[in-house]
Amino acid sequence: MKPNQLEERLIQFAVNVILLCKKIDKSFASEHLAKQLIRSVTSSALNYGEARSAESTKDFLHKMKICLKELRESLINMKIQKGANLISDIEELDKLMKENDELISIFVVSIKTASNKLKS
Repeated sequence: MKPNQLEERLIQFAVNVILLCKKIDKSFASEHLAKQLIRSVTSSALNYGEARSAESTKDFLHKMKICLKELRESLINMKIQKGANLISDIEELDKLMKENDELISIFVVSIKTASNKLKS
């Protein structure tokens, strides 16, 4: 996947999560988790933008690892919300969880590739 495509995919993922979070109820747990979810999904997109402008392979790897951590946090957050029935649109939530999982896989491979390049 080309960097521009991945960036657009991360942006669209963040937008879709924000739209889903607009539909939550106003309970403390829902609002708390939704705010944290929005922070983590937007952070992954924003940090990827920084990774694309990295000054070195080491800098690139560091920023990519931050993206990966944020994506993993997002997935766990969505699993908690699903388990606690905090989001009523389960179909959309499942779709976003699948996208999140795919993005994690992409970042794992990219990090491995860059790590191998750094070792060479």
